[in-house]
Amino acid sequence: MNKKDWIAYVGPFSFPWGQPGSRRVYGIARAFVECGFDVVVGAGQWETSGVTVDRDCSGIIYENIGENPKPSDTPARKAFQVLVASGRKTVAWLDAIPSHPRFVVTYGAGAAFMQRIAAWCKKNNVPLIADVVEWYDGSHMRGGYFGPFHVNAKLAMHHYYRRCDGVIAISQYLADYYRRSCPHVIRVPPTLDVTSVRLEVNTQRDTSDPLRLIYAGTPGKKDLLAAVVNGISRVDPSGQKVVLEVLGPTRKQVQQLLGGAQVPPFVMVAGMVPQASIHEKLQRADLSVLLREPQRFANAGFPTKFVESLANGVPVIANLTSDLALYLHDGSEGIVCASSSEEDFAAALRRLLSWPRGRWQAMHACARQRAEASFDYRNYVAELSGFLAGVRR
Repeated sequence: MNKKDWIAYVGPFSFPWGQPGSRRVYGIARAFVECGFDVVVGAGQWETSGVTVDRDCSGIIYENIGENPKPSDTPARKAFQVLVASGRKTVAWLDAIPSHPRFVVTYGAGAAFMQRIAAWCKKNNVPLIADVVEWYDGSHMRGGYFGPFHVNAKLAMHHYYRRCDGVIAISQYLADYYRRSCPHVIRVPPTLDVTSVRLEVNTQRDTSDPLRLIYAGTPGKKDLLAAVVNGISRVDPSGQKVVLEVLGPTRKQVQQLLGGAQVPPFVMVAGMVPQASIHEKLQRADLSVLLREPQRFANAGFPTKFVESLANGVPVIANLTSDLALYLHDGSEGIVCASSSEEDFAAALRRLLSWPRGRWQAMHACARQRAEASFDYRNYVAELSGFLAGVRR
């Protein structure tokens, strides 16, 4: 490779593009291309399959660097790779390229990775930018608050990211935090190629059809799927007026989230669904659902599933965390819940069910318009171009 103006976008993230992290990288990389740069995405997965060019987006090259541990590795070997050795292969990869990148951008990098990349960038006079998308919560990580994985993440957040030449923050919370120490910070929410998401499903249905809600994703400890299910039970336990389709978790996992209780008949558990089918299933729904407690991790991050729902023309029922208040207006792009409780979710449902079906349909158009205006990567090209110009050494 012999390019004068290219950006290395690296980190221990993996493909395919269906994963939230890879979708984030894809959106920012597309914007970088529009800024006039070639982009080489160095992913961390362990396969050494070489270089693959995305023929739908000239200017972006994807390469597996093999930074991440193999699935067959022992737990001790995996921990060593993540906590100690991370970054070695990426540095070797950068050294092997004849011309240095104009910028190095990291995503999802822990302390060991950041320490090595920061040293390489300083040695070679290449600006280092961190793409920061969450505030790590120890309760969500293996080993808890005092475990090595949380310490690794916190050290990256509070030391290495703050000393970068620039930060791309996914939320205003993170932007405000890093502006205290970093000279160049820009807020860019989750971005997609919204124009490529085609609205192909006819959402017109008979007035006797129940309200179709959908949840797509992995709840983990962030999304309060149980509060959604219990809220529906308060309003319509028989499922005559409201049904909920759940994509991602298995039926057993949903039952565990419900404290071992039986999954109600109005909940349709689809389990894992091929990425190609998710758009169709989303577009068949009246609204998607998203409840999160207003804790720091929720306010610092930004739910990608919210953006994907709007891009598919599907309004969202959600309580306001992170920067959602900028994009979710009650009765327009969806329904605002007063809180993340099942009681307030039930109240939002009752209000929605009292509206004529035509008002539901009108929100679909508003959702898509919001996605096009606020989450298409093209909307951030000018800002990112100015940001890179400020960071450039």
